Amino acid sequence: MLLDPPSRFVVEWARTLAHRVAEPRRALDVAMGRGRHACALAVEGYRVFGVDIKFEAVRDAMIEAAAQRVIVRGWCADLTTFPLGRERFEVIVVTRYLQRDLFQSLRQTLTPGGVVIYETFTEAQRALGRGPTSADHLLRPGELRSAFEDFEMLFYEEVPEPEAVARIVAKRRIPPNSPW
Repeated sequence: MLLDPPSRFVVEWARTLAHRVAEPRRALDVAMGRGRHACALAVEGYRVFGVDIKFEAVRDAMIEAAAQRVIVRGWCADLTTFPLGRERFEVIVVTRYLQRDLFQSLRQTLTPGGVVIYETFTEAQRALGRGPTSADHLLRPGELRSAFEDFEMLFYEEVPEPEAVARIVAKRRIPPNSPW
């Protein structure tokens, strides 16, 4: 099976963070599809978990991981009804997926000091005449930054082309007097 290549943005940040993230370096790929980012994370040495609503996608991701000789632990779940655990992952990756009511869960699923890497389409994508057009699937200007406003911003940008996307890398702050 031939996958689209993983996002260079995700790969570069996964590599940059690989030795800076606390052990056990668990990474969650949300809406992982056929595993292009999950496999890239595994190659960088993360202990990778992936979730997707489509059984076939999860199955294909497991096949791709085996073909690349990496381990990805995948499960099929609807994240509108299946809760993510609290403080379970040191890294969370989300690409080309927007579920606004999931923002709070993603924030809580990161361990203190954990990092979210998020890249998805903005409303400006409509002007390009391709890709998603529904407001349900497009970020408003500044929306992604606002969703993680109390995190430490490591990187943030919104670009209009070649795809109109917002990208963020943000670290959950470690509370004072925390054992973390």
